[in-house]
Amino acid sequence: MGKKLYVGNLSYSTTKEGLEEFFSRAGTVESVNIVTDRYTGQSRGFAFVAMASEKEASDAIQRLNGQMLDGRNLVVNEARTEERRDMRRRGGSRRS
Repeated sequence: MGKKLYVGNLSYSTTKEGLEEFFSRAGTVESVNIVTDRYTGQSRGFAFVAMASEKEASDAIQRLNGQMLDGRNLVVNEARTEERRDMRRRGGSRRS
């Protein structure tokens, strides 16, 4: 199983194909999901990229974080799990 990466600071003109080609420099890309606005269909400026292995994901973070794509310096890091995002969204605390 691969590792999912968060990619931020995307240009609104970045395409799925362009992002896949960019990340293929670091290894095998399993999937690319550019997050779009539900109503307008326009990119929200971030995406998730799944790499084929942990090593390739680590290489992608190291090699591509801060690199320029379509005029923007990308932010690349490990995607957080959904339950961690849910806690923050609901205003929950990690303390018991």
